[in-house]
Amino acid sequence: MRLEYFEMIDQVVRLDRAAGRIECVAQVPEASPVFEGHFPGHPLVPGVLLTETMAQASGYLVLAHLDFAQMPFLMAVDKARFRSFVGPGARLEITASLEHDGSGYAVTKAAIRHEGKALCDAELRFRTMPFPDGLDAPMRERAQKIGLLDGAGA
Repeated sequence: MRLEYFEMIDQVVRLDRAAGRIECVAQVPEASPVFEGHFPGHPLVPGVLLTETMAQASGYLVLAHLDFAQMPFLMAVDKARFRSFVGPGARLEITASLEHDGSGYAVTKAAIRHEGKALCDAELRFRTMPFPDGLDAPMRERAQKIGLLDGAGA
């Protein structure tokens, strides 16, 4: 996880295309410029970055579901709940399930856990559209790096 570069997902642990489910992990760094201001002397991962982590896991699920035919763009976050705080060094377990895909939209439910404890969850809505020029290759490269294209799981 590189917070300042918005590279949130470190590894896809399992992808079950038939069930429409993905499991990922992310290791929160011990140090990051993000922690300098959030909060001085008491570093916490901002809730917006936890939301982004759920959105990225969901986005990778949608990319795999659509076989990279279209790019998912986050359009809405509903029913977001934050249950606990997370600081430097935490290993996050992220899950996302595809709830709907059709008419140019996809909906997922995602959650993050740490040491078996629920940290946050949300429903996320994406608009699926053709890849903008030049974005397909970097997205495939990142997907390869985190194991999405390695056939993680089923």
